[in-house]
Amino acid sequence: MSEDKRSGFVTFVGRPNVGKSTLTNALVGEKIAITSEKPQTTRRAIRGIVNRPGGQLVIVDTPGIHKPRTLLGERLNDLVEQVLGDVDVIGFCVPATEKVGPGDRRIAASLDGYPRAKKIAIVTKTDAADRDEITERLIEVDSLREDWAAVIPLSSVANDQLDVLADEVLALMPTGPALYEDGVITDESIEDRVAEIIREAALEGVRDELPHSIAVVIDDIAPREDSDLTDVHASIVVERDSQKAIIIGRKGSRLRDVGARARAQIEPLLGTRVFLGLHVKVAKEWQRDPKQLGKLGF
Repeated sequence: MSEDKRSGFVTFVGRPNVGKSTLTNALVGEKIAITSEKPQTTRRAIRGIVNRPGGQLVIVDTPGIHKPRTLLGERLNDLVEQVLGDVDVIGFCVPATEKVGPGDRRIAASLDGYPRAKKIAIVTKTDAADRDEITERLIEVDSLREDWAAVIPLSSVANDQLDVLADEVLALMPTGPALYEDGVITDESIEDRVAEIIREAALEGVRDELPHSIAVVIDDIAPREDSDLTDVHASIVVERDSQKAIIIGRKGSRLRDVGARARAQIEPLLGTRVFLGLHVKVAKEWQRDPKQLGKLGF
């Protein structure tokens, strides 16, 4: 790679559900992070790789910064802090559809703690807002800090201004060779990606506290002998028996729906037909239990 090429790490921060994972997927050009209307869907630092003519961006998708109510919440916030200390550029996201609030102001102010990283402000979801809303949001966001390297409105859904963002972020990166080989879009394992697809399917249609109580563990992925099928066995973990009943549904109907939705995404990922066996397990109050959190990879 020639010396004028750039590469480095960028992360997007903001309140839960401001469109960080959707933006990551849109820039990568493939779904590597699950998305949901439920807040705090993202639970790990997921890396997506974007190759541009001028170099390579490594996007680290992180959980939304929130006021933690459980040990899991505390660990997710710790993870975000750790990532912020390591990246070259931080993109602060605010949706065009919502006025800037105390949570946004708090997060924007907290970026003082990461002086090494350059900062960009991003107004997301412009496809869902009118011109006046977008203008108002840009003015509000611009006033939050004096050191924005750029303020960019965009829509991940409409694929609007994504190239502008990628080029602006890349221009802020240090010069250096690519960090990942061509063709690599994420360093997530197949098992992790499959688990996240199943969790996304399980999140659909659930309400109240249940989304936070759902975790997924892959028990086994193996090609079936003398067949073009791949067997995938996974456990959906919840915190209470009542939640188990909700996930399974009447006569197993909801669990079958979860399986069908997940299988439709797992098959293209694995490149084979899939038999998906799902089991629902209860791990009492796992979000607050250090031992259970450790078992589930947190």
